[in-house]
Amino acid sequence: MKKILIVLSEWGYWGEELVGPLETFDNAGYQVDFVTPTGKRPVALTPSMDPTFVDPPLGRTVVSQEMAEKVKKLDNPSNPRLNNPKNLKQWLPERPYWSSPKFIREMEAYYRALEDVQKDLEQYDSMLIVGGSGPIVDLVNNQRVHDLVLSFYRMGEPIAAECYGVPCLAFARDIGDRKSIIWGKHVTGHCLEYDYKDGTGFMGTDFNMGPPPYPLEYILRDATGPDGQYHGNVGHPTSVIVDYPFVTGRSTPDSYMTGQRLVEVLEKGLRRYGW
Repeated sequence: MKKILIVLSEWGYWGEELVGPLETFDNAGYQVDFVTPTGKRPVALTPSMDPTFVDPPLGRTVVSQEMAEKVKKLDNPSNPRLNNPKNLKQWLPERPYWSSPKFIREMEAYYRALEDVQKDLEQYDSMLIVGGSGPIVDLVNNQRVHDLVLSFYRMGEPIAAECYGVPCLAFARDIGDRKSIIWGKHVTGHCLEYDYKDGTGFMGTDFNMGPPPYPLEYILRDATGPDGQYHGNVGHPTSVIVDYPFVTGRSTPDSYMTGQRLVEVLEKGLRRYGW
């Protein structure tokens, strides 16, 4: 039985971007574990459960009635599926400050702890980072998320990410050479044409950030370098790219396909798709 680790924000995930891959993994008979930054139960973003919500850049609704019901069912506190996720803060060590008076000793302890985590992660065949606006807050620049990604990368296991979960890959860098692991790779992610001008929100706060704090497309274009490429596929209904070990999905409509391509990577040896 294959086993997948799914990483979720505590500040709001987009419902379909979890439901699509999760249903795909369930149908494939895979076992799934969830992990959040501090072990809190993840919560779906309210618009992702609203079939009347009109996505401003697209000018149309993006949540079907059927999907809204699926997300509500999964998000309902009475549903135990998302209860008690793994706690990333307790699982992976924090890298010490360079200014620490015991820096060398603390770095030695940090690397020893990472070696133990690496052994623990050998139980998993792949990982997935779910998108939504929440990852902007607690996943993208989270050192522990970066170390989790790097651990799967060192094991040679496939790593999937969707939408605003994809920049986690761009920033997952060995502290020695600090080079992005997607340098020279082909990826997709939320393109500039699909970014909000206003309304980026998060669960647990009424704070409206306005537009996203960074243009994801530019980050991915720079992180892939001259020999790689970002693919926006603007206007195309879907955009999923496989450039092993990475499987990336652009946005909500790509959720099921992201899960399907990851299954093909694991079951059929798929190494390239979409470019």
